[in-house]
Amino acid sequence: MKEILLCKCGELVLKGLNRHKFEDRLRRTLYWRLKKLGEFRIHGCQSTIYVEPLDPAISMDETVEVCRRVFGIVAISRAAVCEKDIDDICKKAGEYLAPLLRETRTFKVETRRSDKQFPLTSPQISGEVGGYLSDLFPHLKPQMDAPQVTVKVEVREEYAFVSGGVIPGAGGLPTGTSGRGMLLLSGGIDSPAAGWMMAKRGLELGAVHFFSYPYTSMEAKQKVLDLAAVLAQWSGKLTVSVVPFTHIQNEIRSHCREDYFTLVMRRFMMRIAQRVAKRCGAKALVTGESLGQVASQTMDALAVSGDVTDLPVLRPVIGMDKEEIVRIARHIGTFETSILPYEDCCTVFTPRHPKTRPHVEEVREMEQALDVEGLVRRAMEGREVVKLR
Repeated sequence: MKEILLCKCGELVLKGLNRHKFEDRLRRTLYWRLKKLGEFRIHGCQSTIYVEPLDPAISMDETVEVCRRVFGIVAISRAAVCEKDIDDICKKAGEYLAPLLRETRTFKVETRRSDKQFPLTSPQISGEVGGYLSDLFPHLKPQMDAPQVTVKVEVREEYAFVSGGVIPGAGGLPTGTSGRGMLLLSGGIDSPAAGWMMAKRGLELGAVHFFSYPYTSMEAKQKVLDLAAVLAQWSGKLTVSVVPFTHIQNEIRSHCREDYFTLVMRRFMMRIAQRVAKRCGAKALVTGESLGQVASQTMDALAVSGDVTDLPVLRPVIGMDKEEIVRIARHIGTFETSILPYEDCCTVFTPRHPKTRPHVEEVREMEQALDVEGLVRRAMEGREVVKLR
């Protein structure tokens, strides 16, 4: 039996005259993500994207797994393709939905008839299919209010479809429709979650990671690349710039007060991330900072670190507590990698008593002892670029 996926577009229907641009981007994204599985016909109609495999050998389970990670899709239905004939619709509904209907007790049928040339109205189609299924599965009881299963019938211009279950999609906006952003990616829990949240809002992501070898190990670097690979399953292609940071941390330790180590380090990270962002056309920085979680994330500390960039700094988890962020990390599949015991550069030179209420003027004065431009230039020259899909 031929199957097809019906992908509902969610908030894209609210985009007015720009709606076609969002839907075009969504279709292109689906095309490139599904290309590894085979050839598909992907087309849209009335807030639904139809994903139709052209080869019967293509796994629909794998197709669903890809589609449910594509931003812009709020729900996915696996559907059987029927002839535009009420007898074939009833027969396919009974065969295709048999495993589901055998395990349930109550159901109803909803019909959407886009092809007004079809001889039966939507209520008539629902009645015919509902009566057929009641005869085929005598244990089923029709229930219009909150049934266990809703059988959906759609009659379109080319085919008819029957489906019985809905798989949640990723939601949000198609990747790239909100521009590009540069994620400061550590090996922790927060930054991958922050990147996922902004990708969900249509941001095409790049990432920058600061690597302090030999203070941090090669395993720590690989951990971050593994996190980026998981994130790329949602965001699509992802380019990670691995920036050497050891020389900067050594200079900070030699010339700055210990309680300011983290603050000065964060300012260098923001400077470098902005350089990387502007080289690749990103128009915002994305961080995993959560207000008050650590000393470098107080209101005053955030003002100090943001002082060195003229790009907007997006902090999507700023108002979340740790448990909320962990829930996102588990959902997107990064949590188990994030908790692997490999330190990143942020934990190497953590001061014993970090400054929580710093003043921008004090930090600027302290940085006068450093060759800021030279240190940033050296870091940019030594960066390694890793491209992931």
